[in-house]
Amino acid sequence: MYVLGIDPGIANTGWGVVDFVGQKFQPVCYGVIKTQTSDTLEKRIAIIAESVKQIVVKYDVKHIAMEDIYFAKNEASAIGVAKVIGAVTYAAYEQGLGISMFTPLQIKTAITGYGRAEKKQVQEMCRLLLKLNAIPRPDHAADALAAAVCFCNMNATTGRLGVFK
Repeated sequence: MYVLGIDPGIANTGWGVVDFVGQKFQPVCYGVIKTQTSDTLEKRIAIIAESVKQIVVKYDVKHIAMEDIYFAKNEASAIGVAKVIGAVTYAAYEQGLGISMFTPLQIKTAITGYGRAEKKQVQEMCRLLLKLNAIPRPDHAADALAAAVCFCNMNATTGRLGVFK
């Protein structure tokens, strides 16, 4: 089953597709959806939503895993992230897909076993788990892959049964 991980952001939305079969997963493809600051907010949101839909169709994605806002020091960036989360959620709905939201703490725990792990630790464990030669770049893509792996890890038992949330 192909799972699309999303690291939402208004300027850079990371994405990563992971193939999950049984308790094994491997990377399929990953990247970043970039928007221009010169574009209107509406256009930026539309670009992200349309890009997510194209990725879903291209890779026959069956589920979306996305990092949620847990705590925000910067309200302005948190509002932009929330708008992207809404756009991706709507894109998932339009494609008939389920979506799972995970806090950064949940993702870190699923990847490293420690909820307070540093970003570099999460990226290195994600590289190891996905058997990649290098940490995925840019960081947003690595974070998106981590969200997809988090979903796979948290659903390993139900995955063996063929049942997903």
